[in-house]
Amino acid sequence: MKNLAPLKWATMFSALLAGCSVGPNYHRPAVQTPTAFREPVENPQVQVQAASYADLPWWQVFQDPQLQELVRTAIKQNYDLQLAAERINAARAQLAVTRASQFPQVQGNGTFSGGKESNFQTKFNFLTLTADAAFQLDFFGKLRRATEASRAQLLATEDARQTVILTLVSDVASDYFALLQLDLQLQITRNTVAAQEASVKLTNLRLDHGVATKLDVLQSQQVLDSANAQIPDLERQIEQQENAISILLGNYPQAVPRGRPLVEQPLPPEVPPGLPSSLIERRPDIREAEQIMVAANAEIGVAKAQFFPQISLTGSGGGAFGRSSAFSGLMSSQLGIWSYGAQVTQPIFTAGALRGNLRLAESQHQQALITYRQSIQRAFGDVSDALIGYQKFHEVRVRQESTVADLQESVRLSNMRYKGGTTAYLEVLDGQRSLFAAELTLAQARGTEYQSLVQLYRALGGGWKE
Repeated sequence: MKNLAPLKWATMFSALLAGCSVGPNYHRPAVQTPTAFREPVENPQVQVQAASYADLPWWQVFQDPQLQELVRTAIKQNYDLQLAAERINAARAQLAVTRASQFPQVQGNGTFSGGKESNFQTKFNFLTLTADAAFQLDFFGKLRRATEASRAQLLATEDARQTVILTLVSDVASDYFALLQLDLQLQITRNTVAAQEASVKLTNLRLDHGVATKLDVLQSQQVLDSANAQIPDLERQIEQQENAISILLGNYPQAVPRGRPLVEQPLPPEVPPGLPSSLIERRPDIREAEQIMVAANAEIGVAKAQFFPQISLTGSGGGAFGRSSAFSGLMSSQLGIWSYGAQVTQPIFTAGALRGNLRLAESQHQQALITYRQSIQRAFGDVSDALIGYQKFHEVRVRQESTVADLQESVRLSNMRYKGGTTAYLEVLDGQRSLFAAELTLAQARGTEYQSLVQLYRALGGGWKE
């Protein structure tokens, strides 16, 4: 085995040439980014504030204990996240395979043979043990560039998993708030039905006493029937929303437990977006796009190295041990076996295949660069849309609360005037219809506001830290 020493020297010599890799070294490209996020003019955020709402972990943002438990279950059981984890394992294994090419490859061989030659009455038994080694000298960095590309692919896969977590957390939270919104709308509808049933009974009593008309009874019944008709549809939406959440959690469709009702869910006093420059580091999808660009850059070096000679060293050593009898004598045999060699391969004519392969690698790098810049642009668009959406949906909810309060007062006054005989019952019914519709709209506005907060948290790159 000492005859394999030349391979050790070759390995050391190749290591000294580690800086001699062809192809461009990676440098993060300069990308012009805005100095501030675009947001509603009447509600500007403090752009010099470095802290961002997305810096908070999701369990501090979503303070409903039941929602927190649902998110934990989803992170543990969701199949998309399990697939992302397995892709990391595959990328890690691929990196090990690629990196192994930089080192000598050694394998052992063993054979045993024995027998008797009838002509010479010779008996023999031999055991042969050898070790073969092969090593490709990476003078031009082909193997190192390939390893660099595989390592970047592994990092991209890890960032992709973080993107899956971010999406999963936001989807669970958004669907949960949508479920609470439907619960609130169903509660409002059932309360309206109960109130209208009492109103129909009262109107019938007033009809018996001659202080109401048959038309009043019919109109009151119409309001009751209209509210009743919405209950089955709301129940359908609730069960389908529970099914969607169950799938996200990795469960079969089933009921979903609730925590705080929608009207008791806390809202943050402020949601600072943080510095625009920090968005590039915080969003895992941007980091994934950059790692893909790093891998594509390294593949250019692999393609360029194909133009240069490929030098391989081989070596073999071992021995044969056994006994052999010739004629009347018996002798022992121990034979040494060793060999070494070198091979140089230089492409001469490939009909443009190598040059085409290089152009392909350069084009793929340009595509990765464009995708990287596009990811940053889209990220800023997501944040801007989310900031504007959250602010405007907040304004809608506040104004709708004012509308509901006004209609509640209007219905109260209409009832007083009707009981005092100064107005028709139709005015009361119109007020009740308007109030019912406004309360349903307010419930929807509440749910939309919470969902827009989730989208803002996601757009800023929050929610993937476990």
